[in-house]
Amino acid sequence: MTISLKKIRECLLKEHLLKEFIAADSWSLDLPASFQDKPFTALSYDSRTVDADTLFFCKGMNFKSVYLEKAVTAGLEVYVAEQPYDVPAALGIIVTDIKKAMAVLSMAFYDYPQNKLKLIGFTGTKGKTTAAYFTKFILDQATNKKTAMLSTMNSTLDGQTFFKSHLTTPESLDLYRMMAEAVQNNMSHFIMEVSSQAYKTNRVYGLFFDVGIFLNITPDHISPIEHPTFDDYFYCKRQLIKHAKTIILNHESDHFQLLKETAELHDVPYIVYGSHSSADTDYIYQTSADDSLAFSIEATVDSLAISGEYHLRLGGDFNKGNALSAALASALVGASRNDCQQGIKETTVPGRMELLTNKNGAKIYVDYAHNYDSLKNLLTFVKAEHPNGRLLVVIGSTGNKAISRRKDFGIVLSELADVAILTTDDPADEDPITICEEIQSYITADIPVEIVADRTEAIAAALAMSKTEDAVVLAGKGADLYQKVGGEDTPYEGDFYIAERLILA
Repeated sequence: MTISLKKIRECLLKEHLLKEFIAADSWSLDLPASFQDKPFTALSYDSRTVDADTLFFCKGMNFKSVYLEKAVTAGLEVYVAEQPYDVPAALGIIVTDIKKAMAVLSMAFYDYPQNKLKLIGFTGTKGKTTAAYFTKFILDQATNKKTAMLSTMNSTLDGQTFFKSHLTTPESLDLYRMMAEAVQNNMSHFIMEVSSQAYKTNRVYGLFFDVGIFLNITPDHISPIEHPTFDDYFYCKRQLIKHAKTIILNHESDHFQLLKETAELHDVPYIVYGSHSSADTDYIYQTSADDSLAFSIEATVDSLAISGEYHLRLGGDFNKGNALSAALASALVGASRNDCQQGIKETTVPGRMELLTNKNGAKIYVDYAHNYDSLKNLLTFVKAEHPNGRLLVVIGSTGNKAISRRKDFGIVLSELADVAILTTDDPADEDPITICEEIQSYITADIPVEIVADRTEAIAAALAMSKTEDAVVLAGKGADLYQKVGGEDTPYEGDFYIAERLILA
């Protein structure tokens, strides 16, 4: 992969991002003659991985000039930034928006890999990962496992081997590199979760999806370092609608009318699904009275030919809606009814509705539920499944972000839990005990509440406390094998494996 300075100038001018070129204290909109054909064989925003042939991006709120100085000392000649820096670099490319510039130049450097893939993007406060997994299992049927996926839990660029992503939606430079690798691996489809931060910070600037899916919206990620208000969060989420060739909308989502109006304003074709018939709903799912894992799909006009009987491995009525959204998205990019039925039947998701049985017969549910709606739906389902026992919940909340969740968890625990054990969940720079105490302050029900900082000990306490007819819910971490402590990803055994080990001990 290479990109020339001539091509860089062309791309930046087209997007109205170029301010000027700076070389030897000379400012110009034209390239110095000596740089006209200079090729770059690498892109980077990490000053530790540069050489003379690297195009370096000075990006991030915490970027310091010392990083650029070190890069120039290591041989870097050309940088891209929003302001000139007093460094002995051969050329500075000054732009109006560094994140937009990085997105535009990354897609050009990697030869626009998005145009060689069927691109499917999911957004929503809850359900993105599960719906993405449903879609992958369906498209694996349709494409003989030529489906790549970027997910909060696991990602794959060859359809078969998985790795953990640090961000729900990677930085644009990493995103296009991953897409290019998927193309090299002969993948035909690419599924990704699209976070609100991806639009707020221009990680997906200029990217259009063959199919976009808007699952739902509820308040989340409201904090000084994420979204200052729900309005900002919701606006960023809605950007997927105007960047999709076709959008799929959940009729049961809060603010559905605004979602529909957004699609209509931008002339984006849309398909609406839900659990009840209405004038706006194109596809509905209906639950079987005899089997909680069975459901049917019906359509006003079944133009995608997916109507029929379906069966899940994942419990919870909410997963039927996720499955239907995946079937619609998959059918739009080539899947058949049989592909949808078989894929949905086989879908499992690490850390989602995983079930274990304690030594005494109590059921243990491991789930990634980590916001108000997902936790409430999970606990409502489990409580209905175990009407004669207690519901014991092990949960914590993240540090440095989504601070509003602490109150949300206190409210849900007050409504549905019989015992709450509060513990650590990615505390970052905060004290996990303080986070737990904040959650506890919002628990208004008269239920036992314990704070156990060590998550393994908290899980052990819940299992020891359980009785045969009880259900234990381990919420928030799912299959995550790391705890974010300070600025480090600290290895963590994982909720499922800890519970399984304790049961077998």
